[in-house]
Amino acid sequence: MAVPVIGVLALQGDVREHVAALAGAGADARPVRRPGELDAVDGLVVPGGESTTISKLVDIFEMREPIDKRIAAGMPVYGSCAGMIMLAADVLDGRPDQRGFAGVDMTVRRNAFGRQVDSFEAPVALTGVDGGPFHAVFIRAPWVERVGPDVEVLGRVTEGPAEGRIVAVRQGNLLATSFHPELTGDLRLHRSFVELVRAAS
Repeated sequence: MAVPVIGVLALQGDVREHVAALAGAGADARPVRRPGELDAVDGLVVPGGESTTISKLVDIFEMREPIDKRIAAGMPVYGSCAGMIMLAADVLDGRPDQRGFAGVDMTVRRNAFGRQVDSFEAPVALTGVDGGPFHAVFIRAPWVERVGPDVEVLGRVTEGPAEGRIVAVRQGNLLATSFHPELTGDLRLHRSFVELVRAAS
């Protein structure tokens, strides 16, 4: 099977870390900023960063419509932290002019952990990912307040003040987490996404 080509939306956020993790997980990983670059990839990662900034830059770089079309056509996308917000159908505490790709039928609360614990680390067991819980790093992260009937909950925080909160979901070929696996050196989630892209193409 050919090596899947996976782009990382390189408008803002931790792009290099995702590119490195995807390459380590067996993908041909490359930054994507332009519609022509998007045409060349089999899957896309929307990285963590600042969701309102990413939302604006998606329009400035004329990437919104091409990404919307690819999502509608079944392209696998993984969003981490701000990327989760960009994939959500509904965002609480977002800016009024903020627009995402609305691919996953879920409601997320932006900066949900902010008032309690700005940045923290906690174990998260993920459905479908072997090898024990993830050491998950949350940085001003969102959490999921509602999921639709077609959304599979993959992971929840298991301890601490945010215990029980949904932090990982999947709907079809779209995957999203509140946390940043690209910062930990644990490649299991990226490997899982590479396999998802391989299966879809």
